[in-house]
Amino acid sequence: MGLNDTPSANRIHIGFFGRRNAGKSSVVNAVTGQELAVVSDIKGTTTDPVFKAMELLPIGPVMIIDTPGFDDEGALGDLRVKKTHQILNKTDIAVLVVDGTEGLKKCDNELIDLFKNKEIPYLVVYNKSDSEGFIGSNDERNITVSALQKKGIYELKEKIASIANLTEQSKRLIGDLISEGDIIVLVVPIDSAAPKGRLILPQQQTIRDILDSNAVAVTVKETELKSTLKLFGEKVKLVITDSQVFKKVAADTPENIPLTSFSILMARYKGFLDCAVKGAFKIDSLKDGDTVLIAEGCTHHRQCDDIGTVKLPRWLKNFTGKSINIKTVSGVEFPEDLSEYALIIHCGGCMLNEREVKYRMKCAIEQNIPFTNYGTAIAYMQGILKRSLKFLS
Repeated sequence: MGLNDTPSANRIHIGFFGRRNAGKSSVVNAVTGQELAVVSDIKGTTTDPVFKAMELLPIGPVMIIDTPGFDDEGALGDLRVKKTHQILNKTDIAVLVVDGTEGLKKCDNELIDLFKNKEIPYLVVYNKSDSEGFIGSNDERNITVSALQKKGIYELKEKIASIANLTEQSKRLIGDLISEGDIIVLVVPIDSAAPKGRLILPQQQTIRDILDSNAVAVTVKETELKSTLKLFGEKVKLVITDSQVFKKVAADTPENIPLTSFSILMARYKGFLDCAVKGAFKIDSLKDGDTVLIAEGCTHHRQCDDIGTVKLPRWLKNFTGKSINIKTVSGVEFPEDLSEYALIIHCGGCMLNEREVKYRMKCAIEQNIPFTNYGTAIAYMQGILKRSLKFLS
């Protein structure tokens, strides 16, 4: 996989924030070396967040986000400010662009408080150092630039890179649990819900991580699992399955061979497995009339036997025997007020970066709403959660 093919979820998200006409878009263009954002002297030119996946040296694959002015006014301005709040939930590094001829204003300090509250590493960049009346900052932690003359841009990029190196973790999806030469069997069902001609992202990432570990990835459909395990015998280190065929795969995999799922591995990778396990146990507490939110991080065409809208509701009804209301959301449509829900079941989050998944988890925890994910909930309802976690402990 090349840098241009790096999934959005695996890119460092760098958000540029500030007041209208502070020069955010000009700084973005200078940093990226591209005319990524429209630049104008008219306040409020950037009306919607602009996303650009690219390679930014010396960092590597990043997602650059140019946001609307945080001091925007009126009804439309309120909507733009709301979008900026949503962007903060997925921002790994925040860059606050300040008009250096005016200095920090109330709006800028509000943004700094938001960065601190959300524990987002940030930089304050004083733009327009080429202008008369430039005030700048005496704080050596801040950076002075001129986007117009491209002064200080190299230093800014180096500063962003140093923060990225501190925040980036060398986590592995599966590589830290296996050794060179291990045989890992991956079970990938090919049904009506499977994308034509390709594998879904967690499956791709798992295969790549296995290969990076100099281990052997054997990929089969659930109908071929028994014969494959018979062929390799005790040489198989681990079986990883798609959650939708968890029950069959568990039945076909001997107890002496460890078993887990792509979704459980993804929850571990994104840092919310413990929360997902605790949330799964709350399925037992569901009562008639309770509402469960099923949330997905991406949007896709729903199939006739879709896991989020069809299979999970059916499994919940069969397991609990209760009359449960189901609500579904996808993409960025994760509600802020979760009080109406008795449980949240989230997808594996492969299309979301770690910060956004943890933000959603944190929202649930702060509102005392149990939070789990597809694979963990399915394993629990099918009585194989303990077995699915054993290899990871």
